[in-house]
Amino acid sequence: MATLKEIAQAAQVSVATVSRVLNDDPTLSVKSQTRQKILEAAERLEYKVHSARRQASQRLTFAALYTYGQDLEINDPYYLAMRYGIETQCEKLGITLMSCYDFKDERPVAADGLLVIGKPQPLAQAWLEQQELPLVYLDGVTDDPRFDCVNVDLYKISQKVIDYFISRGYLRIGFIGGRDDPAWPDQRELAFVEYGRGKKVVKTQDIFYGDFTSQSGYQCAMKMLASSEDYPPALFVATDSIAIGVLRALHEHGIKVPEQMALISVNDIPTARFVFPALSTVRIHSETMGAQAVNLLSDRLRDERTIPLSVYVPSSMQLRDSTK
Repeated sequence: MATLKEIAQAAQVSVATVSRVLNDDPTLSVKSQTRQKILEAAERLEYKVHSARRQASQRLTFAALYTYGQDLEINDPYYLAMRYGIETQCEKLGITLMSCYDFKDERPVAADGLLVIGKPQPLAQAWLEQQELPLVYLDGVTDDPRFDCVNVDLYKISQKVIDYFISRGYLRIGFIGGRDDPAWPDQRELAFVEYGRGKKVVKTQDIFYGDFTSQSGYQCAMKMLASSEDYPPALFVATDSIAIGVLRALHEHGIKVPEQMALISVNDIPTARFVFPALSTVRIHSETMGAQAVNLLSDRLRDERTIPLSVYVPSSMQLRDSTK
């Protein structure tokens, strides 16, 4: 029987295109003439598509392993939008999706591929590294060269915010962020400290962190304001949810935003434009991130790709009333 390579040579197309046409891939966009050439070459070379393989391609099951509890989606719509992107794209591609929250340790998963959302705990990470299933990390960079990942460049976001404040004449910039593990700084915090010190606009006493909730933002801001009346005139906040708590603390202390303290946060959740003052923020397209993770996993299974890919979804700054 003919091989896909022989059909590809006869039709003068790639092997991946031949495979997708012969398996009726619903996501493939190809000219009708090209499709016809492939089918004619397959018939001429007496190639037969195995029915079991065709059916298997239509019954893919992905497992979404969330490293956090579902209640986090209530406090931070960034994660809710990411899940929506995953679910919508799976539905579009006809993929069965299983979801598991609070993924912290080894557990059996009956799936064709895994989507790991967030940064896994050490036990879970060790288990994942032993898996032979195709795997995509989403919102959690991995150094393992075997796996795909979809992320946003948080280092670049921190640098972009610092550069903006400097361009507006600010010589001192504070930071309020969150950590999943108190011992491990978030990428935004790491970049802020490294880049900000290089620009001579960051002081150690102006860096505060808790978790990623509005309550934590409120507590961190209260701590900052209680420590000294000499607070920074500009503030970078790791997420919009944290920033909502920060705004409340500033309001209670009678500090005017942005006249006395300018503020930029990250995510651009729907609430960001409706708080007072409306938040200047860096928009992260988390729904797109979720959809692209599904696409990467689907493509890897379909094309039998062995080379891992890293996709960085771009961000954009949305300037509103919390900056001058």
